Amino acid sequence: MFQNGDIVKVLIPNVINNGYDYRLVMDADIGDFVRVSVMNRQYIGVIVGKGDSNLEISKIKPVLEKFDFGRMSKADIDWIYKMSAWTLMAPGAVLRLILNVTDAFGAPKTEQLYTFNFDSNIKMTNARQSVADAFQSNENEAMSVNDIMNIAHVGNAVVKGLIKNASLIPSETREKESENFIYEYRDMGNVVLNKEQQMAADVLKSAIEKNEFSVHLLDGITGSGKTQVYFDAALQAYNRGKSVLLMMPEIALTAQFMERFKQRFGEMPVVWHSNLTASRRRRIWRGVATGDIKIIVGTRSALFLPWQSLGLIVVDEEHDTSYKQEDMGNYHARDMAVLRAKIANFPIVLASATPSVETLYNVSLGKYKRLRLTSRFGGAQMPTIETIDMRNSRPESYKIKEEEKNGNLSPILCEEMQSTLDNHKQIMLFINRRGFAPIIQCKKCGWVGECPDCSCGLNYHKHLNKMVCHLCGKIMPLPNKCPKCGNDVSMRGAGLERIEEEISVKFPNAKTALVSSDTITSRESLERLVKKMETGEIDIVIGTQILAKGHHFPNLTLVGVVDADMGLFGTDFRAGEHTFQQLFQVAGRAGRGEFPGRVLLQTYQTENPVIRAICAGNRDEFMGSDMESRRSAKMPPFGQLIAVIVEADKEKTLKKYCDDLANIAPKLNGGKIMGPIAAQIYQIRNWYRMRFLVSGDEHANLQPIVKNWLGKIKTPVNVRVKIDVNPQNFM
Repeated sequence: MFQNGDIVKVLIPNVINNGYDYRLVMDADIGDFVRVSVMNRQYIGVIVGKGDSNLEISKIKPVLEKFDFGRMSKADIDWIYKMSAWTLMAPGAVLRLILNVTDAFGAPKTEQLYTFNFDSNIKMTNARQSVADAFQSNENEAMSVNDIMNIAHVGNAVVKGLIKNASLIPSETREKESENFIYEYRDMGNVVLNKEQQMAADVLKSAIEKNEFSVHLLDGITGSGKTQVYFDAALQAYNRGKSVLLMMPEIALTAQFMERFKQRFGEMPVVWHSNLTASRRRRIWRGVATGDIKIIVGTRSALFLPWQSLGLIVVDEEHDTSYKQEDMGNYHARDMAVLRAKIANFPIVLASATPSVETLYNVSLGKYKRLRLTSRFGGAQMPTIETIDMRNSRPESYKIKEEEKNGNLSPILCEEMQSTLDNHKQIMLFINRRGFAPIIQCKKCGWVGECPDCSCGLNYHKHLNKMVCHLCGKIMPLPNKCPKCGNDVSMRGAGLERIEEEISVKFPNAKTALVSSDTITSRESLERLVKKMETGEIDIVIGTQILAKGHHFPNLTLVGVVDADMGLFGTDFRAGEHTFQQLFQVAGRAGRGEFPGRVLLQTYQTENPVIRAICAGNRDEFMGSDMESRRSAKMPPFGQLIAVIVEADKEKTLKKYCDDLANIAPKLNGGKIMGPIAAQIYQIRNWYRMRFLVSGDEHANLQPIVKNWLGKIKTPVNVRVKIDVNPQNFM
């Protein structure tokens, strides 16, 4: 405990600091939240220890205010510094991930709020539906104009129009503080685990009773009931007075999950994600900080809530690449969750039907314990998985307005689809490509539609009749004629909109739905799709990877993968692993009810090891082979990689800085620094990019070397340096 007048170190949430000394004007302790001033700007920070600057007391600024709610534990402060050392983010940058709700430390803002009139008879455009979804996802809580725009991703004109036609009704002028997030959970007794599930649940409950660090891989095939097993563990931790975090890769996954939770525990969990009102974020953040909120379902950012007495973390779909953050610092939320559990000494569960190579490697070393679920819950059978050799089963063309177009669905797949429709069952077609076509090109002169701000082609989106950049989001009109030679432009390749067009011709009576990030913008829009699937309003659902995870459609018996080869030949050494995981998860959507399922993979690579392993169900054999390949190449987890990405707004500045770095690059014992080379995507949003790649063996301690190397040269103001430890993205 520090006394009034003591000098303490305060960490503040910005990207460059390691903490500054301040003089206390009240008693305080490590972990207390305080308000301080830096360069005449006020920050909320946290006391991390005793001051060590040795400055004269007269030169040390006072702490302006101490807050009486919430406190960070010593373990959480240790976690900040350990995470900083691993990711090479500054400790202040890590703290910024935690203190990202500055409203939590002040009185609610006074501003005009609105509620949505769901009885309004207005015509529902896509933008207006997004606004309605935003209110529904926040239980029609009153919102400010900024909240509406940020959550619904609409412009001010849309909001003004809804206010004008009385669809948005003025409400109070001060944000609510009355909602109570304190729920009482209990087992409703409506789920009986099978023997295999009960054995796994008992192991997890025992780990929680011991109240010490352990990592458990809940390794179960799709549909085996992993969720109900970790629900048992969550209730055990909750009943012991501990807080519980259930992490999801995407908040859209909670559509069916939330109902399962309520059926099991009698109340909804509190959900944390980016599409919450400022008021709701404030109340949830404060509820976690005070310990009133005990269970949160959330995306990776929920890991950085100010948890009190955290006793269990579950990372669902632990293999999912969505856990890798690449915007506000580079970190892997799964790995940082394991680190947090280790430092605070409590158990963590990693759940997946297709665990990552890194996790399986830790199982093989005995660091993680594996709990296997080998049968589907309720007696459902795994689907049969077969290939369609596209060299022998060429798609038939189709006509739109007398124009002949190349097809993408083989006769074999079309026959099976017709048979499925005749039996009144549902179909899923998977193609992991948004829009209508990925290439817009003139066949005569070769002109290609390209983004002027990024080094990539534009994608044609038919529903917009526009060209869209999938990197920066730029939208451009589709030219009537080639801007270079004046001839017609054509569309090459297929996205899910083109598949929908083909289905409309070949199966004109089928009711279809498209599912991608363009059409599923909220949990509510996904819930509408789920209900339509459950009530039989959809015959064929066509979607991207959003469909691959966590959904249960009992009447879905056929899954067709339009292009199973799409991810096989990427430059990333993880391409095979990621393709296997994605296709295996997609296949797992078939036959989850009482009817058997069938999966057909359209491929030109029937003998590819990934395709063969999926068809044979040889996951462990494939992963073992992939691990051996990585071991030979000394790739993670058998080696360490750190990517250093340098960006600048001028090519000359970029080249000069990278040359300077290359000239002072250290020689590594057992490793090397490669580069600089131009990034595969050289330009994004008019910033030019080059990369270094630092490699070392499995036990190499590369971070201090990289930190020391980069610290030798001052970074120019118009240059950005990003560090990515064990990168997932090599573009």
